[in-house]
Amino acid sequence: MTQSFFHEVVLNRHLVERADSSKGRFRSFLLHALEQFLISQKRKETAKKQILKEKLVPFDITDLPVLPQDILKGNPEDCFVYAWKSVLVDRTLSEVRAECRDRGLEVHWNVFRDRVVRPLIEGKSPPSNKDISSLYGIENEATVSNMLVTVKRRFKTALKRQLRTTVLSEDDINPELQEILKLFGKSAQEFA
Repeated sequence: MTQSFFHEVVLNRHLVERADSSKGRFRSFLLHALEQFLISQKRKETAKKQILKEKLVPFDITDLPVLPQDILKGNPEDCFVYAWKSVLVDRTLSEVRAECRDRGLEVHWNVFRDRVVRPLIEGKSPPSNKDISSLYGIENEATVSNMLVTVKRRFKTALKRQLRTTVLSEDDINPELQEILKLFGKSAQEFA
């Protein structure tokens, strides 16, 4: 405890330099600083005992996000921003998928997933609207396009809703939205 006091208070807080002989004896000043240090230490010990182990959140994360190699080569800030964007997009996709399911638009979701999401994740070219229409028994390619537009609008609206919780003002939403849509590469133009 003595070593901690000298290290934390006397050395790190420059106790000797702050002493003022016009305010009293150094011994009294030192004694007061020691008393305050002991009170602080007692509070810390009491706080540790009051926190239940089941309430503590472990920092040993086992499911680390998988980041692309080009992102891993960047600085830590780039990695964080990419991971944050990915989590936000995942949440938004889950929300839109549930909304489509609840409204009876499962085929709409499947068209969006197959035409936009899977190609993005797998890094492949998207199937044509003709292929999608024959896969799901949709009457024509124009209907596929309309279904895509419907889900893209829902996605964009849901993403804006997610972003509202992370920005300070409404003016910040559209720049953030454009930044996140860059994850979609060429497909990002389709969300505009």
